[in-house]
Amino acid sequence: MKPVKTTVFTVLIALAGLLPAGCAPSLQAKNVDVGQAVLVDPSILEKGKEGEALYRYVNPKVDWKKYDKLILDPVIVYQKAAMDAETRRNFQTLANNAFVFFTKELQKVVTIATVPGPGTLRLQFAIVSAEKSGAVSNFMTTIVPVGVVLSAGKYAATGKPMGVGDITGEMRVTDASTGELLAAALDKRVGGKQLRGVFNTWQDADSGLQYWAELARYRLCTFVSFEVCEQPK
Repeated sequence: MKPVKTTVFTVLIALAGLLPAGCAPSLQAKNVDVGQAVLVDPSILEKGKEGEALYRYVNPKVDWKKYDKLILDPVIVYQKAAMDAETRRNFQTLANNAFVFFTKELQKVVTIATVPGPGTLRLQFAIVSAEKSGAVSNFMTTIVPVGVVLSAGKYAATGKPMGVGDITGEMRVTDASTGELLAAALDKRVGGKQLRGVFNTWQDADSGLQYWAELARYRLCTFVSFEVCEQPK
């Protein structure tokens, strides 16, 4: 089964511009505020087990084997206050990279589609908050699609090594035709104490996005019962 290479995917590879050749490792945070969930009602999310998102939901009635296609929506960001031009460009790159990472990984197990139809999933991903190493920018208040820049602010972060960055992300998977909620997850990744790569102080956040893309591919692979499913590193 060969995946469909969409025009949007090709364009976003060009927009991302600065994709790291290899992402440095990221670590799962100890906790995340479940109230930060913006794509689903936080009350449906349950604490994940080891190797899972910090909070997650899986519809127990889903027949995953009937799905072989997936629509990947534009990445959503959740923003507050104003940010300078450089920070704006970095967040745009993060969002573009997320789209590229998810497309690259998910097309290994399903066909990337552009229109709803039988056997088609829809995946929505939101960057809820992000912090570069050494400085903080928090996305809180308004959900906007990637490419629309509104605002930014500062907050105090805890629960991670000093000086490293972090990122909080949320994912929702629905039936593309009916809109039925099939799965959701809220997670937070923090940087380890490694040398920064070409993405500089945003490497930790970018690494978290790469990990989530690999984890989404792995979970979907196990759901649709592929014989061999490679776990994220």
